[in-house]
Amino acid sequence: MARYTGPKFKLSRRLGISLSGTGKELKRPFPPGQHGANQRRKMSNYGMQLQEKQKLRHMYGLGEKQFRTLFSKAQKMQGIAGENFMFLLECRLDNLVYRLGFANSRAGARQLVAHGHVTVNGKKVDIASYQVSTGDVIGLREKSRALSSVKEALEGRSHLPAYVEYNEAAVEGKFIRLPERAELSQDIDEKQIVEFYNR
Repeated sequence: MARYTGPKFKLSRRLGISLSGTGKELKRPFPPGQHGANQRRKMSNYGMQLQEKQKLRHMYGLGEKQFRTLFSKAQKMQGIAGENFMFLLECRLDNLVYRLGFANSRAGARQLVAHGHVTVNGKKVDIASYQVSTGDVIGLREKSRALSSVKEALEGRSHLPAYVEYNEAAVEGKFIRLPERAELSQDIDEKQIVEFYNR
């Protein structure tokens, strides 16, 4: 399945979650369309599970096949499958580039990585799905630090998660530990996603 390229605000309103993290999309708190404000459908268990899965998939911008493969990997790990899955998503290189503030969105971060602007431990990595390990240092190539999009994103960064640390002088960040569940999105019920894939 190809990556979604349609209107993001419309998708956010349909799923009932801010995919950008800014909350701007939810000024109208009802689904899009002519009858969006009047919809009173009762959702089935399957519908709720599917919606949770779609929320998380679109939040991180993954295709269905890639998302499913990562879930299978999380199931084989020790611990709670749903939480492991969210931790694996959070360890993706494009996500950590976004968390460090090098880009305004995960899509922008994915583009930075794909165009070869990002380094991990001093080596160029252009694979957005690259799994970053704790202790890894994520930076930008010297020429890439002057990009106007990067400067704007860093100036506009409002929050830096506790599981990464940022070195302003070197323009690089370190992934110091795995996140805790409480530090990740509370809008997602990962148990529903586990149930969806275990049907």
